[in-house]
Amino acid sequence: MSDAGPTLRVVVSSRADAGVAHRPTRSEVDLPAVAHNLAVIRALVAEDREIPPQVYAVVKADAYGHGVIPVACALEAAGIDGLCVALVEEGLELRDAGVALPILVMSGHYGDGLGAALEARLTPVIHDASQLPALAAARSHAPVRVHLKIDTGMGRLGVTLAALPAFLDAIVQMPHVVVEGLMTHFANADCDDPSFTTTQLRRFEEARALCGRAGIVPGVIHAAASAAAFRMPETRLDLVRVGVALYGVTPFPHAAPGLLPAMRLRTEVIALRELLAGSPVGYAGAWRCGRTSVIATLPVGYADGFFRRLSSDAEVLIQGRRCRVVGNVSMDMTTVDVTDLARMSGVVVGDEAVLLGSQRGAGGFDVIRAEEIARRVGTIPYEVLTAISRRVPRSYRSSGR
Repeated sequence: MSDAGPTLRVVVSSRADAGVAHRPTRSEVDLPAVAHNLAVIRALVAEDREIPPQVYAVVKADAYGHGVIPVACALEAAGIDGLCVALVEEGLELRDAGVALPILVMSGHYGDGLGAALEARLTPVIHDASQLPALAAARSHAPVRVHLKIDTGMGRLGVTLAALPAFLDAIVQMPHVVVEGLMTHFANADCDDPSFTTTQLRRFEEARALCGRAGIVPGVIHAAASAAAFRMPETRLDLVRVGVALYGVTPFPHAAPGLLPAMRLRTEVIALRELLAGSPVGYAGAWRCGRTSVIATLPVGYADGFFRRLSSDAEVLIQGRRCRVVGNVSMDMTTVDVTDLARMSGVVVGDEAVLLGSQRGAGGFDVIRAEEIARRVGTIPYEVLTAISRRVPRSYRSSGR
C-alpha cells in the first residue's frame, strides 16, 4: 500500500455504540488497489475476445474480510458489472446500503428467503429439487429470474446431469420463471493439472445442450472464478466471477502479475522488555531467550485473527525489517524479538508493526502476503483474510496511491 494520499476513515466495531477506536490495531484497506485489480482482471479476460465477458465481483463474507459496503461502492464506481454473494442476507445488506448493481445469490435461498430475495431484486441461484416448490409458488410483479447451477464435479451444490432432464421438465411448467443464467463451479482450477477442470467444462456443455433441447436458452453462461479466469481462457464464457484476485491474492500457487494486495493489518509496539538469556516468554514458557533479548509486545492476538498457530513461526515488519514472533500468540497479545533491530536503529513504544501487508521504513521495504501466512498456518489465503475479526477496526484509503 502507498504511504501517501487522502484517506477515508470508516470504523467497524463489535460495539454498536463505538465511534472511536483506542487500540492501535487496524486493518487498512486500499480501495484504489481493489479498483486496480479489477482493471488487471478486465484486461486479462478481454484478451482475444471481440466481446469481453462480464466481470462480477464476489463480495461474500464481508468482501473476504475487507468490508463489503466500502468495497462494493468502490467497485460500483469502477464499473463492475455485478456482485456475487453467498447469502440472501448479504444481498439485503448491500441493497440497504443503496447498491443498485445486479446481485447474484450463489448459495440460493434457505427457508422463506426466496420472497425476500425477489423483493430486493436479488437473483437467486437454483441448485436443488427441494427449491422447486418455493419457485413454483413465487409470484412477483415481474418474471422470476434465476440462474441454474449444474454440479459438474464439485459434489456440493448443483443439479447433476442425471437429474437435469426431470429438473428442466419441472421448470418449463413454470412460465413465470426465467432461467437467465446457467453456471457451474470448478473444484480444482487452482491446480497445475487442468484435466479435471476440462472434464467439468465438457460436462457443463452437455448440460447446456440439455437445456437447449428443453427449450431453455439462458442468456448468460458462466463457470470461471479467479483461478480459472486467469489460467484457462476457454472457461471465461459470458461472465467471470472473481473474488480473491480482486483483493490482490494470487488464486493459484504461482504469481499472478499485476495484482496489488488490498489489505494491511497493522498495530504498534506497546511495551518493551529486556530479558536475560534463558528467560521464558509467553504462556507455558514455550520459547526461551537464547541470549539477552529485547522483546516487543503487540496488542493483537488470535481473537483478532492472528492465528495461534503462528506462535514462534511468523514474522512482522517493524521499521521495514522482519522481526520474529516468539512465544505463544495469546488472545490479545503477541510478542516479537526485536533484539537485532534495537541494536541497529533502536525500537521505541509506538513503533508501527505490520502483520499483513507492506511497510517502508529505515530498514527498507518489505511485504508479508496472505499467501505467506497461509503457508505457515497450513491453510489458504481466503481463511487468512476472512479470519480478521470484527473487533479489528477497518480504515479505507479512498484515493491516491
